[in-house]
Amino acid sequence: MDGNQGIDPPPDGLSDRDEQVGASPAGPTRGERAVRAVDGRLPLAEAGKELLRKVFPDHWSFLLGELALYSFVFLLLTGVFLTFFFTPSMTDLDYHGSYLPLRGVRMSEAYASTLRISFDVRGGLLVRQIHHWAALLFTASICAHLLRVFFTGAFRRPRELNWVIGLTMFALALLEGFSGYSLPDDTLSGTGLRIAEGVLLSVPVVGTYLSFFVFGGEFPGHAVIPRLFTVHILLVPGLLLALIGAHLTLVVVLKHTQWAEPGRTNRNVVGHPFFPQFLVRTTGLAFTVGGVLTLSAVLAEINPIWRYSAYRPDVVGAGAQPDWYIGFIEGALRLIPAVETGVLGHTVSWNVFLPALVVPGLLFAVLYAYPFGERWLTPGSGEHHLCDRPRNKPVRTGLGAAGVAFYTVLLVAGGNDVIAYYFGISVNSLTWGLRAAFFLAPPLTFMVTRRICLALQARDRHRLLEGDETGRIDQSIVGGFDGHHRPVPAAERYAMLVRDVPEPEEPLPGAPRTERVRAALGSWYHGDRVELPATEQESRAVTAVLTDPVHAPRPAAERPAPVGGRGPLGRLFRRLRPRRRRGRGTGR
Repeated sequence: MDGNQGIDPPPDGLSDRDEQVGASPAGPTRGERAVRAVDGRLPLAEAGKELLRKVFPDHWSFLLGELALYSFVFLLLTGVFLTFFFTPSMTDLDYHGSYLPLRGVRMSEAYASTLRISFDVRGGLLVRQIHHWAALLFTASICAHLLRVFFTGAFRRPRELNWVIGLTMFALALLEGFSGYSLPDDTLSGTGLRIAEGVLLSVPVVGTYLSFFVFGGEFPGHAVIPRLFTVHILLVPGLLLALIGAHLTLVVVLKHTQWAEPGRTNRNVVGHPFFPQFLVRTTGLAFTVGGVLTLSAVLAEINPIWRYSAYRPDVVGAGAQPDWYIGFIEGALRLIPAVETGVLGHTVSWNVFLPALVVPGLLFAVLYAYPFGERWLTPGSGEHHLCDRPRNKPVRTGLGAAGVAFYTVLLVAGGNDVIAYYFGISVNSLTWGLRAAFFLAPPLTFMVTRRICLALQARDRHRLLEGDETGRIDQSIVGGFDGHHRPVPAAERYAMLVRDVPEPEEPLPGAPRTERVRAALGSWYHGDRVELPATEQESRAVTAVLTDPVHAPRPAAERPAPVGGRGPLGRLFRRLRPRRRRGRGTGR
């Protein structure tokens, strides 16, 4: 033993690392040394190998997250351009720019710079409108992506953290949109800031302090636009970039969800590798998003601030409407009657505090807690990598549809004055009708959606038993008619039978009240189903397909060493472990 731990040096004076990278006997080239130096400090080789081998399932619904990503990229690019020309100042001046109808009008530097971007900067109006359309697409695609994740159960273990990250990104997107929407300091955005001031003032006890902190004094003050500018271009984008990085990291570390099809189980992922198939397709999607945003900016005018004029605190624009993602808060404010009470010398404006702060707060709290609540109601704790068909989860689908109905009522209420004007109806009658719909629409939607899901399950059962009609009808000798059927295709039969429907647990005699409540709620949540006909062999196959990677039986020789646990971080550590072992083996 000569200190090399029993490892003989390779011939010709080359190390094993040189042989691995294919170095020539003459010695490594300059490029090889540079690559080796970088790889010795960053895990690029292992990370690149894992990324290139990452498999992505092929389904259009999985592109919603990519739409959000690419719209955010275009938001950053256009936002950087606009930052060079926008002046976040509320200092007053007389306008002498290119837009003749506003010449001589007193306005803030923020509004004047926005007009300069629109009329004097080459391509400024185009970039402004691309930026606004990208903001709408960003929030809409995040919302659609969250709905897809919810209705398919893709938030279940081990992806609860990714659900929390996605929901936080949606909340930050709302803040980002509102802050950017308020920067031009026009009449429309100023009206929104006035409403925001009223919401802050409605907070009991500390509302005045919050308003003075945000606006830097009495409304509108001279500090709100610079502060919103900092929030819009620095704070929120930084948080979004960090969350997007964490989200994509978890997507790579965790297995991607997929729809149940032949060959796809709870323990594999079937699809296209990242390189070259997925990379080519996602690059094409990125260019398509950019083209659609540019075409929308060219053909469809959006946020023409020059028509609204500069903001004055004593002027409110008639028919002012926020963007759709904030419209539900506006609708809640319009539906709640004016109610105020005095508590210990403080006036509490319930008609502002409840709809603008309590209702959104409860909505997001329920959404944050939902994955953990469903896990508490579901027997077992295995991992779930196959998407649910919404019809197979009637209660979850009904709750999601009820939430959509709740949001839709509030969104419609946010434009009750415009709707009443264009349709020639009384705004008071419309408001009272929307108040009734606020309480009736969600439960009715839940019941109807639940019944539709059960009916679709019954249709699946009928198809499995009888098959599909061929359209051929034979007439018997006695005059009767008989239709012909063909078996359901194997792929559809597989998708119907492979479904995760846990059996509700019954509490043991003398169990604590918490367990009894859990069993009762679990029975209500998972009890609605239509049993599907399956042979014993098909039942065993479905059980094998749904078995998660943790509980799947494997030979002892193939079981990995339990390094770093069995969760996503443990898998990440196991992927990095070969690199650490290689470093120790070469004496480094």
